[in-house]
Amino acid sequence: MHAIQYPPELLTRICSHIYAASLPPANPSLDPLIITEHGIPTSFPSSLPPANWSEPMTRRTLKNLCLVNHDWYEAAKPWLWRNLEVRLPRGWLSLVEELAWNYDEETVDQVMEKTVKAAAETAAKSAARGDRDDAETAKSLRESILESLNMPDESISPDLLSPMASREPSPRRFRHKSKSPARWELVRSISDAIQNVMERRDPAVYVPTPQDPRPGRFVRHLDFNHFRTIGMRRSVEEGVNSRFVTGNRVEAVLKEMPNLITFGATEYMDGALTYSVLNELFLRGAPSRGRGRSSRGRSLVDICDTEEEDKERRRQCRDLEAVDLTGCVSAVFVNALTDFVTFHIIIPEPTEGDDFSRRGRPEEPMTFPGLQRLGLRGVKSILPHILSPFVLAFPSLTHLDLSGTRATPELLTELGRSPTVRLKSLALARCVRLTGESIREFLVESRVASQITELNLYGDLTFPSPISEEDLKVIVTEAPCFVKGELVYLDLSSSPMSRDILRACPPQRSLRSLGLSYIADLGINDISDFLETKASNVEILTLLNTSPELSCGMRTGDALPIATATSTRQSCIALHSAIIRPLCCPPFSFSLSTSNPAPKHAPTRLRVIELSTAMLAGLALAPTDGKQFGGAGSNLVRDLSVGHPLRMELDKLSEANGNVSSGVGWHARKMEIIRGYGMLGREDGLYGAVSFAYLG
Repeated sequence: MHAIQYPPELLTRICSHIYAASLPPANPSLDPLIITEHGIPTSFPSSLPPANWSEPMTRRTLKNLCLVNHDWYEAAKPWLWRNLEVRLPRGWLSLVEELAWNYDEETVDQVMEKTVKAAAETAAKSAARGDRDDAETAKSLRESILESLNMPDESISPDLLSPMASREPSPRRFRHKSKSPARWELVRSISDAIQNVMERRDPAVYVPTPQDPRPGRFVRHLDFNHFRTIGMRRSVEEGVNSRFVTGNRVEAVLKEMPNLITFGATEYMDGALTYSVLNELFLRGAPSRGRGRSSRGRSLVDICDTEEEDKERRRQCRDLEAVDLTGCVSAVFVNALTDFVTFHIIIPEPTEGDDFSRRGRPEEPMTFPGLQRLGLRGVKSILPHILSPFVLAFPSLTHLDLSGTRATPELLTELGRSPTVRLKSLALARCVRLTGESIREFLVESRVASQITELNLYGDLTFPSPISEEDLKVIVTEAPCFVKGELVYLDLSSSPMSRDILRACPPQRSLRSLGLSYIADLGINDISDFLETKASNVEILTLLNTSPELSCGMRTGDALPIATATSTRQSCIALHSAIIRPLCCPPFSFSLSTSNPAPKHAPTRLRVIELSTAMLAGLALAPTDGKQFGGAGSNLVRDLSVGHPLRMELDKLSEANGNVSSGVGWHARKMEIIRGYGMLGREDGLYGAVSFAYLG
C-alpha cells in the first residue's frame, strides 16, 4: 500500500500553523506560561488553558515531522530553523559547523562546480525530448550557464602545452574573484542564470531552484539569551583565550543568514560583538542599497574590492527589525559601537587636507529605516555623544528601551523632533542624566510620544525619579498618551504621586499593569479609589515600600523603624481592608425572593500585588488566599475552588519558595524587544531575570 501524497503547499501550511501555535496572542495573559493540558482557550487573555504552546513543544513537534518522510522533512525544515536560541557552548559550535562555510574543507570553486552541474542536469531532465540525449543537453546548458554568469575563460591554450599533439585543451574552470562569498549568494546567482538561459531556450519549461543544503536562509531569529559557560570548570585563562562565541564565528554565521530580522545579545557574549559583526547586523538591507549597479548576477564576478563585495551581498539581505543588546558593556562592544557610529553615522566637519581620512565614509549620516525595536537596557558604558546619534539613526522606531543608560535631555529633545518615529512602548527607567523637564516636554509636546501605550518611568530608592510633582501633574493631565486613556502598562515608581494627581488623572480603562512602588507618602485609600473609579481593569499592582499604612513600622520617621509583629499585623489589616476586600472580592448580597441569585463580580480585576518582604512575611503567616512567590509578589486566588487547576498550579509556585525559573513573575521591568510584545511580553533566560528577578 502506497502512502498518500499530499501537495507540498498543504504540508507547508500545516507546519506554519504548528509554528504559530507557539506565538502568544496579541492580547496576552500576564501570568507565567503553564504547560499543562486543559483544553482550548475560548477567549483571550487566557492563563489556563494556556494561550499558546511552549517553544520546546513546537520545536519537538516540527522535529518529529521531519522524521516522517522526505516530503514532511522539506515542509517542516524551514519552520524548525526559523528561530535559533543558543543555549550551550557545544550546541553553538555545532550550529557554526552546520551554518558557516568552511572554505578549507570545501572551496568556492568546488561548490560552484557541483551546483552548476546539478542545476544543469535538473534543467536538462525538465526539458528532455525523446530524440535528444540528456548528457549532451546538460553539457550544452552548463556552457550556457557559464556564459550567462560572465565567467572568465581560463582554459589553457594548446600552444602552451607539451607535447602539443598528445594534449587536449583543458576545460573551462571556475574561478571566483571573492575568496569568502556566501553560499546562498552563489546559489541565488546560479538560479538567476539558469532562469535566463531557459527563458531564451524554452520558456514553457519549469526549472526548480537549485537546492542549498545549508539551512541559513531559513533563519529569522537568533539570540543568545540562554547562553552560559558557568559550570563548565574552565579556568580564567581558558575563558579569556579560548572563547566559544567569537567575533569571527558570529560574523561567519550572520553571512549565511540573509533573512535574519531579529537578533539578541547578552553580557555573556558581548565580547564577540566586534566592528565587523555590527556591520553585518546593521548594514544589511536598505543601508547598503542606493545608487550603483544592480546586484542581479554580479555577486559572482566583476567585484574586486572587498568592501564593495560585502555591500553587494548585504543589499540582497533583509533589514533587521529588532535588536536587543541588554547588558552589553564589554570593552570590545563599546569600542566597536564607537567605531561604527563614528564611521557611519557621525559626519566630521570638513578640514583642509583631510581628504584621505574621509575616503570611504558616507557623505550623509547613515540611517536604518527597517529597524523598529531597539533594546539598550543596562548598556551603561556607551557615552552620550555615541548613544544619541546611534538612537537617532533609526527613523522607524516603535519600541525603545533606554533604561539604565546615559541618555541625556538632548537625546529626548532630538528624538521628539523626528517626523517619522511613532513610539508605542518606551522605557526610561533609572536614567540618571534625564531631567523631569525633558521627560515632561517629550511626553506632552512631541508627536513621537502621542501613541505610547506602554510607559516605564521606574525609579527606586537608589535612583529615584527625576520628575517633580508639578511636572508629573502636567504629564498626567496633558500628555496625549494619558489623555487618550489607552495605556496598558504604566510604571511611575518613586515619582511624587499624590492624591490630587490621582484625582486629576483621566480614566485609564485599558490599563492592566500599574507600578506605584517607592512612594512613601501616597495613602492606600487614595490608591484604592483610583483603581475602583478610573482603572478597574488593572490586574497587576506594585506597592513595594509604598504608603505609610503598609510600612510595617519601617518607615523613616517612625518611633521604632523596625518591623514588629504588631506593626506588620496592622499593615496586613490595612491591605485587606483597603485593597483586597473592596477591590478583589464581590460585594455581599442577600435575597429572600430568589434561591439562587446571580453572582456579582468584583469591582476590579486586581489579582496580583507586589509587596515588601516584611508584608509578604506577614501575609504568609495569616490565613488568607494570598500566595507568595519569592520576590514576585502576592497572587490573589480569586473565586477558585481548592481543586481548580489554576489554583493548583499557583500553589506549586508558592510551595517552590522562590526557587522558580527566571520566566516566572509579574509586571516586567524589561521590554520584550525580539518579538515585539513590549512591556507585557514574557521572557525567560537572562532576559527573564532582568525582567522579574532584579529589583533595578
